Amino acid sequence: MTRRAEFEMGLFVVLQFMFMLSLWLCSLNFTASEGLIQTTSHNCWTVFAPLLANVMCCPQLDATLTITLGKASKETGLLALNRTQSKHCVSDLEKILVAKGASSKLRSICSLYSSNLTASSCPVINVDEFESAVDTSKLLLACEKVDPVKECCEQACQNAILDAATNITLKASEPLTDNSVRISDCKNVVQRWLATKLEPSQAKETLRGLANCKINRVCPLVFPDMRDISGNCSNELSNQMGCCGAMESYVSHLQKQALITNLQALDCATSLGTKLQKLNITKNVFSVCHISLKDFSLQGCLLPSLPSDAIFDQDTGISFTCDLNDNIPAPWPSSSSSSASTSVTIPALPAAASSQPGLYNEGVTRFGIFVLSLVLVILLS
Repeated sequence: MTRRAEFEMGLFVVLQFMFMLSLWLCSLNFTASEGLIQTTSHNCWTVFAPLLANVMCCPQLDATLTITLGKASKETGLLALNRTQSKHCVSDLEKILVAKGASSKLRSICSLYSSNLTASSCPVINVDEFESAVDTSKLLLACEKVDPVKECCEQACQNAILDAATNITLKASEPLTDNSVRISDCKNVVQRWLATKLEPSQAKETLRGLANCKINRVCPLVFPDMRDISGNCSNELSNQMGCCGAMESYVSHLQKQALITNLQALDCATSLGTKLQKLNITKNVFSVCHISLKDFSLQGCLLPSLPSDAIFDQDTGISFTCDLNDNIPAPWPSSSSSSASTSVTIPALPAAASSQPGLYNEGVTRFGIFVLSLVLVILLS
């Protein structure tokens, strides 16, 4: 074999190896999603990440992955990665976020797996096949401009996504025992397609708005054993001081878990009240012990119910907006209704004043990195 032939053979092997390697490494262009990634790093900032996980961090991380993969599909024609590529991409994004100040534990905090970028059980990932199976005009009409308030009530975009996901599940050759799993996987594919049709900022607003509808429906707090409350608050509140002491201790423990929205606090108050009623505590101990909605969120900071992001400032570090609608009494659920939302109104923005200029402004407060040490003391106490 001549030297030229040996050279060409060697070059062929190298090129083949590089091609195979490209299939194993991440093909997503994270540089093009710099703005989204920056916002994600702020929302998932170091020790704040577990506190903001449910409301800011994980929803923004999911939106960033969805939009980035949607952008990539314009070149690849595919709305999902294979498992190997996904593994590399998740790893790469994690490294980028940590380098920008985000928590190094996002995999556990946000359940970030390599399957997040795959099709999972959804049978359709090809853009052309997707568009032939779905009424894309109807989908875009419902989702291109999502009102974050109306959507949670009317669910126009959510229903359109469900319809599209249901349609593409019909392409599956083998049925699943639980088809709801496949529909859920296909919803992710639908959202990736939507991201290709919207500007990144608009796609982020839509995805965060949809996520918020789910977030605000459920209390994210874990309720520990209530035997101390039960022992002190029974017998028609014969021991009011002991009952209120037990309530304050219990709620202060709940408060350490996370920063939550005002609507989530409403859900949590309803859940706690219902659990107490099941322990035969019939008196409104929330009213007797002056428990308010702010008591369910860390340091009394209730985050707005609409999507919001943490903000980085060179002087103060990371900060986020607290809603000062925080003196609303926690509602005691009526025996005829499992929800207190019908009897409680949270105003959009109260007129509030403060003697601490620089911390408060027009009804909201910036809860920032300068209280980080205090947060840590609370969490460790």
